[in-house]
Amino acid sequence: MAASGSLSGPYRVDVEFDPPAKQSRLTVLFRGFMLIPHIIIMAVLGFVASIAIVLSWLAIVFTGKMPAGLAGFITGVLHWNTRVTAYQFLLTGVYPPFAMGPASYPGRLSIDPQLDGRSRITVLLRCFMLIPHMIVLGAIGFAAFFVFAIAWLVALFTGMVPAGMHTFLAGFIRWQTRYTAYAYLLVDDYPPFSMS
Repeated sequence: MAASGSLSGPYRVDVEFDPPAKQSRLTVLFRGFMLIPHIIIMAVLGFVASIAIVLSWLAIVFTGKMPAGLAGFITGVLHWNTRVTAYQFLLTGVYPPFAMGPASYPGRLSIDPQLDGRSRITVLLRCFMLIPHMIVLGAIGFAAFFVFAIAWLVALFTGMVPAGMHTFLAGFIRWQTRYTAYAYLLVDDYPPFSMS
């Protein structure tokens, strides 16, 4: 499977997507309903992950290390979330597996969580460091909503998301996933302001 829009730089978090492919117009129409089981499970996992993130924050601030078990769980949730988001945003017609961790899927997360040598000060101030990304991603997310709405209509009639819209939505999800990994304390490297 060829990947489109993969990151060539050294950042610890990357999301790759297969190029646009034909999708069932029926599943495009009912995509939101089809995701209900995933949404329920992700809500529960998100709640547990928020507890794991708080525990990780405390561990890093006091010891400079992130416990491997917490990092593994949070990373697994992020893998699952990335696949569900790729399906939700019509970047693939392949229904996401009910699984944590890496899986063969048209939207793949590559992440190298940082366990040791953590920067206590950046973890302590992480909420403030996220503000510039929140502002920019908010604006891009607003545009992504309209691009997604148009892509949904096009895919509903043609069974395919146009390449330019696919690239834009993939870039938005890539940036958002890097931001999320940083917010979830999986890495200390500040995420790039980039969709590529």
